[in-house]
Amino acid sequence: MDSKAEEANRQTRVTILDVASAAGVSKSTVSRILDERLPRSDNETARRVRKIADDMGYVRDVSAASLRRGSTMTVGVIVPRLTDTVMAMLYESLAKACSKSGRFAIVATTDDKPKADRLAAESLLKRGVDGLILSTAREDDDFPDELLARRVPFVLALRTDGRSLSSIGDDRLGGYLATRHLLDLGHRRIGVVAGPSYASSALGRVEGYRQALDEAGVSVCPDCIVPSTFGIDAGADAAEQLMRLEDRPTAIFAVNDNTAIGALSGLSRLGISVPNDVSVVGYNDIPIVSHLPTPLTTLRVPFEQIASNALDLLASGAISADDRIRVSAPTLIPRKSSAKPRT
Repeated sequence: MDSKAEEANRQTRVTILDVASAAGVSKSTVSRILDERLPRSDNETARRVRKIADDMGYVRDVSAASLRRGSTMTVGVIVPRLTDTVMAMLYESLAKACSKSGRFAIVATTDDKPKADRLAAESLLKRGVDGLILSTAREDDDFPDELLARRVPFVLALRTDGRSLSSIGDDRLGGYLATRHLLDLGHRRIGVVAGPSYASSALGRVEGYRQALDEAGVSVCPDCIVPSTFGIDAGADAAEQLMRLEDRPTAIFAVNDNTAIGALSGLSRLGISVPNDVSVVGYNDIPIVSHLPTPLTTLRVPFEQIASNALDLLASGAISADDRIRVSAPTLIPRKSSAKPRT
């Protein structure tokens, strides 16, 4: 758009003052009624103002409002990759939560590489985001400390370093529920596709697995815990490794639905039937798993609650020490991939 067109656009744009004049109310009244961040008024004046604004073609000037507030009303979201359905679900939940409060979410991906985290953060901060939500925290990385030292507002989501503001699922509880479910069915030899050791989510789920076995008086077999990535191929490789054990498991708990899908594929290649020969439990309840030929038993993660908590923490600033890490409970969703072991 050239300068003349821009000037014409400014001259013809309907403003709050125009709406206020047409409605016969004050500018502040119109501003309050049309501010989507505030509770929606439904009295006669509010309905009339909204109708007049719609009829006049009023569009809220986000940039001007941001300048007045000293913020851009944008949130930067950093995820490993959007091809991972879990991360896509988190981002969509964050975008939806942002929309409810008049904010906008911008996403950057890192392929789960620490150096890429820093580049993504710098890129988003240069675009003026008001804060960052990161789902890429690693046990061996001090990036959150760097952000804290720079006074960059940020919150960790799904994964935590145990210190920073975080909104996560109760991974230990989820791992416990998955393993308890298999124990209740009668399984005693339970393998784990354990995920990466740098992700607190994976570590928590394995801790829950160990807790359930310990409570049941079942010894943990070190060979039954197989590290992996969060990818499908890694799940297949891990399941095949478990099936090569001399005393192979009768059930597998995969700490991520992608690795569970991979495990199903690997077992199929070996001619092993699920759940007749081996039961499989996943984690996250991504949409596809309920539509598999053998629908997957899994743990449902409350992504919307995690997103809402993350945004609340980001906006809160200084909060009490016991509220720095908000934990949302998962729910066990039993389906056909888990059954009693063969006797």
